Amino acid sequence: MIDKLEAIRGRFEQVSLALTNPEIVSDNKQFSKYSKEYRQLEKIVNAYKAYTDLLDAIAFNKEVLESGDDEMRELAKEETESLAEQKDAAEANIRNLLIPKDPQDERNAILEIRAGTGGDEASLFAGDLLRMYLRYCENKGWKVAVMNESAGSAGGYKEAVLEVTGDDVYGTLKFESGVHRVQRVPATETQGRVHTSAATVAILPEADEVDVEIRDADIKMDTFRSSGAGGQHVNKTESAVRLTHIPTGTVVECQEGRSQHSNRDIAMKMLRSRIWEVAVRKHEDAIAAQRKSLVSTGDRSAKIRTYNYPQGRVTDHRIGMTVYNLDAFMNGDIQDMVAALAFAENAEKMKGGQ
Repeated sequence: MIDKLEAIRGRFEQVSLALTNPEIVSDNKQFSKYSKEYRQLEKIVNAYKAYTDLLDAIAFNKEVLESGDDEMRELAKEETESLAEQKDAAEANIRNLLIPKDPQDERNAILEIRAGTGGDEASLFAGDLLRMYLRYCENKGWKVAVMNESAGSAGGYKEAVLEVTGDDVYGTLKFESGVHRVQRVPATETQGRVHTSAATVAILPEADEVDVEIRDADIKMDTFRSSGAGGQHVNKTESAVRLTHIPTGTVVECQEGRSQHSNRDIAMKMLRSRIWEVAVRKHEDAIAAQRKSLVSTGDRSAKIRTYNYPQGRVTDHRIGMTVYNLDAFMNGDIQDMVAALAFAENAEKMKGGQ
């Protein structure tokens, strides 16, 4: 492991030097590429430095225990157990950082939320999930743009599609894909009975134009009038766009833009990502089949999480984790759950040697 870490430190120094090169600084594409690699390597290099500092402290303690005076030996003895625990934790952290990342993890993501079973209550819950993710994205410093939305008749959303851009967005959010179930008393329930409703979340890695080649001949475009709030253009011009990818039958709609042209551009981005997702899911399924991972990113029909309002709890069924901070969770405080899912996945990778 030390040899690998030394090699990474050497590469980090090369990348650091490259970022001071005027030719690279003036080339946005190159600069972006090196900056991304710098951020990735920096985490490992910092962890390695902290680890070597610990090894130095342990070696110093050993010398003191062998040849120091009584008072120094007593202090060293007290520190030994703590340093050993810190060393174990540092090694586990480094092993985790050295696990090969899925190349898709660095991508931006398309976040889709759809109301499932439960009528109006499902739409309201979809709206609650949308707010939860918006707050989380805000806390992470990610940018969010609405690509398409369809309001529910009693509030909330039948569907909402967002583009999320930032560092490691797909890798962070990908385990949110699946069916989210809510148990609570709906506002329309007069007898106080708890109902169960659901909404589906899908996280797609955003595809670049070079990832997916879509021929114009394979696309059927329909236009229709926008609906909902949005200004004078709504319901007066056919600016909303529906694209159908004939070979796969994939259909996307967009009515958020001010013009047919902007809606077509957004719809194309959504279409590329959905088609790209099929290839990504095949890749993930192949790995999961070997690893028997509990943490799925592909099956949208799998019930992954329950939000129980009467008990104030959230339970993720894949890793058996339950938290009793429902209010904070629905306000975007989901990082502990997100981190636990990533940890479970990395544990499976280490077990399978992948």
